[in-house]
Amino acid sequence: MLVDNSYKLWIKEIKSYIRSQQIKAAVKVNTELLKVYWRLGSDIATHKADAQWGSKFYELLSSDLKSEFPDMKGFSITNLRNCKRFYELYSQSDIIRHQLGAELESPIFSIPWRHHTEIIAKCKTVDEALFYVNKTIENGWSRAMLLNFLDTKLYLTEGKAITNFQRLLPSPVSDLAQQTLKDPYNFDFLTIRQNYDEKELQRALTTNITKFLLELGNGFAYVGEQYRLQVGEQEFFADLLFYHLKLRCYVVIELKVEKFKPEHLGQLGFYITAIDRDVKSDADNPTIGLLICKTKDSLVAEYALGSTTLPIGISEYELNRVIPDNFKGSLPTIEEIEAKLNE
Repeated sequence: MLVDNSYKLWIKEIKSYIRSQQIKAAVKVNTELLKVYWRLGSDIATHKADAQWGSKFYELLSSDLKSEFPDMKGFSITNLRNCKRFYELYSQSDIIRHQLGAELESPIFSIPWRHHTEIIAKCKTVDEALFYVNKTIENGWSRAMLLNFLDTKLYLTEGKAITNFQRLLPSPVSDLAQQTLKDPYNFDFLTIRQNYDEKELQRALTTNITKFLLELGNGFAYVGEQYRLQVGEQEFFADLLFYHLKLRCYVVIELKVEKFKPEHLGQLGFYITAIDRDVKSDADNPTIGLLICKTKDSLVAEYALGSTTLPIGISEYELNRVIPDNFKGSLPTIEEIEAKLNE
C-alpha cells in the first residue's frame, strides 16, 4: 500500500489526540476511551481511509498505534473496524449529533465498550441501538444480561402487548404499564414435554423463576403461584402473582396453552377484582392483569378488551424446546444407571 504525506500527517494528528486523552483516561477510563474510539471512527470514516490508503490500511494503522502506545489496548484490526462502525451507526441520529455538539456529551459514552461491540454486531438501526444503550444505563445491565435481551429481541417485543391501559389507567401510569408488558414472551429457557398443560407450564416457570423474572423485565417481584383467594365460602387460585415496584401495583398472570378466547378475560377479571378488594392496600395502584396465551387473533383480543373495565394486557409466548411424550420412557432409570455402574 502507498503511505503518502496525507497519511503521515493524519496519523501524527491521531497520535497527538490520543496522547492528550491519556491523562483524562486515568480519571474517567470508559468515557474517555469511548471518545478516543469515536474520534478514530470519525476520522477513518471521514477520510474514507480504507479506500484512500489501500486494503492494508487497518493493518498499518494497528501497527502504528500499537508501536506508539504499547501500554494501551484496543488497537487491534478488529477493534479499529468496530470504531468505524461505532461512529457510522450512532452518527445517523440527529439527537446524538446534537448531544455531541456539547463537548461529546451523550449517553453512548456511559456504557462499556464491550457492550457497544455486541450492540453494533446485532442492531440494524440506530434507534434499536439507542434503545439498548438507554436500557443498559437505566437498569445497570451486565454484558451477559444485554446479550440475553439482544437475543430475545426486546426492542421488537417491549410495549407490544395488546392492552386497554390508555383507556383505563391514568397518565403517565398507562404509558409505563404499556411499556412494561411484552409480546411475545420467550420461554425458550424451559424444556417441557410436548403435550404440556397449564399447570405444567406454570410449574416450569416457577422452577425457573430467576429466568422468568428476567424475561418479564425490570421491576417485577415474585409473590407466589396458585395464589389463594377466598371469596365468600369458596377458594380460587390465580396462576401467578407479582408486584411491580415501579408501577406500585399487583400484576396477576394467567397462562393459557391454547389460542386466546374472549371468555378467558372473565376468569382473569375475577382475580383482578378479588386482589383489588382483599389484597392491595390503599397505597397501591389498581391491579393489572396479564393473559399469556399460546396464540391470539389480535382483532379478537382488541374487541374483547373493549368490553371490560379492568386493566388487562394480552400477549403470546414462544416455546421451542419441547420433548416428545415418549422420550422420557426411552431414558434409563436411576436404578438402571446404578446397576450398570456396579457392574
